[in-house]
Amino acid sequence: MLGLLFYCRSGFEKDLAAEVQDKASQLNVFGYVKLIADSGYVVFQCYQPEEADKLAKELNFSQLIFARQMFATSQLIEGMDVSDRLSPLLATSANFPLCGDLRVEYADTSEGRELSKFCRKISVPLRQQLRKTNKLTHKENASKPVLHVFFTATDAAYIGYSYSNNNSPLPLGILRLKFPHDAPSRSTLKLDEAFQTFIPKSEHEDRLRGSLHAVDLGACPGGWTYQLVRRSMFVEAVDNGAMDQALMDSGLVTYCPEDGFKFKPKKNNIYWLVCDMIEQPQKVAKLMAQWVASGRCKEAMFNLKLPMKKRYESVQESLAIIANEIHAQQAGPYQLQIKHLYHNREEVTVHLRLITK
Repeated sequence: MLGLLFYCRSGFEKDLAAEVQDKASQLNVFGYVKLIADSGYVVFQCYQPEEADKLAKELNFSQLIFARQMFATSQLIEGMDVSDRLSPLLATSANFPLCGDLRVEYADTSEGRELSKFCRKISVPLRQQLRKTNKLTHKENASKPVLHVFFTATDAAYIGYSYSNNNSPLPLGILRLKFPHDAPSRSTLKLDEAFQTFIPKSEHEDRLRGSLHAVDLGACPGGWTYQLVRRSMFVEAVDNGAMDQALMDSGLVTYCPEDGFKFKPKKNNIYWLVCDMIEQPQKVAKLMAQWVASGRCKEAMFNLKLPMKKRYESVQESLAIIANEIHAQQAGPYQLQIKHLYHNREEVTVHLRLITK
């Protein structure tokens, strides 16, 4: 294997490249990035090809911000005979480990999505041949690596593998959600995806249960409040704008027409703090860290709006502010998760909580 291939949102290739270079160097793996603007993917090519497998194992996918998927890969197979695409794919996979699943995918772009029907069609014969050559188990096996084929055109593809404990289990690395017809804004999908991404399903009944108290800073018109109310939480909605009337009629929402940066809850019973305010990321990061470190809330979920350039650097600055704030208040160890989610645009979502014994 020569390197790793990563999926991302179109337009974020340079940000993903900066992140991968940084994280790989921390593992003493060095190489260079190949990218095409707005392509929806990035290739990191290792100077030492044998280190690609090491990176596939040790580069913690769950800690990558801008990557939707990653797998170790060989070089791009180009100019495949359209009458026999299977032969070069099978030949390239000859030295792969035995895999338990096959994913034939494409970039999440307008051009990439035009390949979706083709990818579905070729998956069936490719799966059959991989089983015949003992590169794919006859039944899906979640404990085995995943074999990936990523088509960039009908005659060009990357082929490789990922480890099942260090990848995304989702098709294209995307969690697709249906917009609720009664939600006041599409921003509601951001918080829904964040809860499903960062909070283990086995812990939903405890950490997302009804009767918990929450604060939504910058709540108007109520997209994030909607997700809290649908889980039967009591919400203090903080904003100077108007809230959705249906949410107000639920009996679970208290409207607080205040500045989110000045608001302080009257009671010490807030479990969730959520925030999607349009403000400088560093300023939001400090405010969220202050809430968590001081014990005003148990957990925080918030968005950091990013600049057009040097997004990864901006995120790192915000994370440093969080670390410094929690250290200054001697709040103890904390858990932080951060991801550029599918329903995000120019922002990343952060989950923050203190680690209690």
